[in-house]
Amino acid sequence: MPAKMLFALGVGHVRRRGLEPGARAGEVARPLDTSIVELSELQWKVLVALKREFAPEELVRDLWAARAREAGVDLHTFTEVARELEKRGVIGRFSTFLEHVKATAGDERVTRYNALFHWAVPRGSEVRAGCEVGRHYVITHAYWREGGPEFHDVNVMAVAHGMEKPVVLAHKAAIDRHLREAGVEFAYTNVFWGGRSEIKPSEIAPSAYRDFCAQHGIDAESMLAQPDDEVTPA
Repeated sequence: MPAKMLFALGVGHVRRRGLEPGARAGEVARPLDTSIVELSELQWKVLVALKREFAPEELVRDLWAARAREAGVDLHTFTEVARELEKRGVIGRFSTFLEHVKATAGDERVTRYNALFHWAVPRGSEVRAGCEVGRHYVITHAYWREGGPEFHDVNVMAVAHGMEKPVVLAHKAAIDRHLREAGVEFAYTNVFWGGRSEIKPSEIAPSAYRDFCAQHGIDAESMLAQPDDEVTPA
């Protein structure tokens, strides 16, 4: 389910504790369009090295020197390519909470419940609904995604986290009320609960795909669609 539009991309689960249900910004969230970006082989190498998780022993003063070597370039080239990727909006955020429900060194959990809220709003009102959902402070991510018939045709989704399930549900109920007050109706809504939630790179690196094909005895080049390929009906 690729995202057709983004409405909120936030971090900081600890600061969301104690929020009153319904707490939101005075203005609607800004919609962020999505698009396909073509990257060169060099840009992919730098991006993969940039977004790979850090092991504790990698957290040193010259943080990116080893990553530049991993990408096969000098540090100057690495930083120049990284800046270019940032300007193009390719690089997302970096977060210290890669596994939201995993206990910290002090045996304290950042959160316990990961909720994915779903709404099925009328066609044509997806952006308006997403902008209203995304203005709520409890929301970390909000998208316009087409769930299809299997998911009751939901098209607006949002993620929220919390330490107590009733509190997360109270936030959901407050958002439902706000949507109706804003004149956005929905035919169906639901909450999906995730036991483990991680922040991982969303790209499928060409090198990772080639490695996958090699491990399964597949010729990666033969899997590439050619412009003149004909599709035979089943």
